[in-house]
Amino acid sequence: MVSPKISIIGAGSGAFSLGLIRDLCLTPNLEGSTVHFMDIDSDRLEGVFALCKRYAEERGMNLHLKKTLDRREALQGADFVINTALTASHARLQEGWEIARKHGYHFGGSYHVMYDEAFWINYYQLKFFESLTEDILEICPNAWHLMVANPVITGVTHLLRKYPTAKVVGLCHGYAGIYEVAETLGLDRKSITYQIPGVNHHVWLTDFYYKGENAFPLLDSWIEREAEAYWASGKGGALSRKRVDLYRRYGVLPIGDTASWSGASWPWWYHSGDEVEAKWQEQPIDGWNDYFTWVHDSMEKIKRVSADQSVKVTEAFPPSATDELMIPLIESIACDIPRVFITNILNTGEFVPGIPKDFQVEIPTLASKRGIQGIRTGGLPKQVIAQILRDRVAPVEMELEAFNRGSRADLRELILMDKWTTSVQQADALMDDIFALPYHRDMVNHYR
Repeated sequence: MVSPKISIIGAGSGAFSLGLIRDLCLTPNLEGSTVHFMDIDSDRLEGVFALCKRYAEERGMNLHLKKTLDRREALQGADFVINTALTASHARLQEGWEIARKHGYHFGGSYHVMYDEAFWINYYQLKFFESLTEDILEICPNAWHLMVANPVITGVTHLLRKYPTAKVVGLCHGYAGIYEVAETLGLDRKSITYQIPGVNHHVWLTDFYYKGENAFPLLDSWIEREAEAYWASGKGGALSRKRVDLYRRYGVLPIGDTASWSGASWPWWYHSGDEVEAKWQEQPIDGWNDYFTWVHDSMEKIKRVSADQSVKVTEAFPPSATDELMIPLIESIACDIPRVFITNILNTGEFVPGIPKDFQVEIPTLASKRGIQGIRTGGLPKQVIAQILRDRVAPVEMELEAFNRGSRADLRELILMDKWTTSVQQADALMDDIFALPYHRDMVNHYR
């Protein structure tokens, strides 16, 4: 049994922190670990800390829980740093979206405008990622930096280019869409194996086995016999009409955010008008509204349970494992239990052929005491690689060029790459109105 120190930066996210403590309480190998909660919002920090402390006590798990408003204090002696911080609020994201809509932008293939990786959010995230990484390299240089906060694709690429000695790995739960696929097909998730390569929020199921046998014929049979009734009932999710159509075209199945309502609703041609969206049963606006409602309701539930000492936290939030990777990954590294996880690292070993070597890829990796080692995949169809290069790699490269140079002209080029931009004047008008918001003075000064 080992006792690492885990520091959570942005711990005021109640659902995330409580889920992490739940997973930790289900991991006997990590009993005795120290968890240091850090957030700049004292009220949220206090509430989340108190709730997580009660949860561990109810479970009888020996954990050393601490809290602080000071990031550098939280990093002292850390073995693992989990970054879940959103430095610009959902309200600022949504205000930017409303401005973009007025200028003719829509959901559908719009990764840097109509998405939670919008350029006016990513700027603050990238600044924060740099600052946090520099603190880690100074205070706890051997710690693993587990990047959970978006934009994972841009953050991993940028940090590992700029700070090559940093031990950064990006984590995203989108891969877990494979379990919904299995459930829909009536398969036991414990009996499936799979390979899901790509780049963050653009990953594809290329290998799929059930009890050692190729499971794609089971998927094909479900599509032929059951899919229409499934869709007619209003269901979609991991096997929506759009995802199945992409599978029919490319021979690999989009997983997670790749073609969901949230994954920038990619690709744009399924969202070119109201009638087209209705045909494919795509409702990104409703999806985002439901998501923000879920975030609000989750926080309200956490507040209620936290304020009521008579409620058992473990009854309100039953002790079942989440699909998040943080605790299993920490256990594998700290306790030297080799396991394969889908994580985000640089493509240094051509793990996904066709993606630049210094760009982020999301791939199977082997985690153990030796660290995180990429596993070379069989790659993706050329048609899919071409889509990734156009819609993910190229815009991220342009965003990083703009960010690193502080170039407003390059930021305009990023906006011009958006599918809904039809003129330079439109791009400039969007940028001007976003920059005019009073809380963006720092960003305006950066992009000169």
